[in-house]
Amino acid sequence: MSDVNKTVQKWQASFKKGTDFDSWGQLVEAIDEYQILARQLQKEVQSTNSSDFTEEQKKTLGKIATCLEMRSASLQCTQSKEELKLEDLKKLETIIKNILSYNKEFPFDVQPVPLRKILAPGEEENLEVEEEEEDAAAGAGSAETFLPRAPGTLLPRLPSEPGMTLLTIKIAKIGLKDAGQCIDPYMTISLKDSNGVDLNPVQDTPVATRKEDTYVHFSVDVEIQRHVEKLPKGAAIFFEFKHYKPKKRFTSTKCFAFMEMDEIKPGPIVIELYKKPTDFKRKKLQLLTKKPLYLHLHQTLHKDS
Repeated sequence: MSDVNKTVQKWQASFKKGTDFDSWGQLVEAIDEYQILARQLQKEVQSTNSSDFTEEQKKTLGKIATCLEMRSASLQCTQSKEELKLEDLKKLETIIKNILSYNKEFPFDVQPVPLRKILAPGEEENLEVEEEEEDAAAGAGSAETFLPRAPGTLLPRLPSEPGMTLLTIKIAKIGLKDAGQCIDPYMTISLKDSNGVDLNPVQDTPVATRKEDTYVHFSVDVEIQRHVEKLPKGAAIFFEFKHYKPKKRFTSTKCFAFMEMDEIKPGPIVIELYKKPTDFKRKKLQLLTKKPLYLHLHQTLHKDS
């Protein structure tokens, strides 16, 4: 079997896994599976070295990725109208299976996710981009318009368990000297052990609600996907501030912050910002600025007695 057929089979298995979780009501697992597959498809669409798929096939893969993100977004927001029902999403299974010979019209009126390079953590450090110069060049009042980013990937709160505590973190705002110049800013939240290994699915907020003076406002709740009692010693919750760089056509990490386990307590908390690249092991930390600019959070603990 050729490599490309193996790839398609993997996609098919991942899609089936996601729709199975979805139909069983295991929403966290379904969202995770949908998002992993959407990223894999987008990676293929953006690949310039690969000649395994035609441009038309890549367009179809991009539309499938959009559908996966739409379904994922509607599962995360219980109040929203279902943009894409599960039975409709399942129609895409045959298209994935026959992608190499598929030549019919796509069943849904969607556009592929905008072609933006999403860099893996730490990858942007190799690009030697002079961030501040470039940000200044972009200017706050740039008239250029940009396609909106795909919806965020925030997950619902875990079911409560007797005697166990869940943590909700509201990301209020972040202080940055050039806040007004950040394009499509959002935050990536991850829970890592002391070696920097993920303990939960990574979550992205939607794009920030507003920017003013030296603040980017989020006002968004993030549900930590593990009971506080089950958090290992030495773990930390990371917050990476990301924004889109039009000149380079990719989304870059600007700075990061983290919260350690002894800082988990109800109420507001203000934490320091550090220079990229994100140091998940917390060994070589450099403050972003000497100015009094921080990440402002509010913690709520939910205990089921």
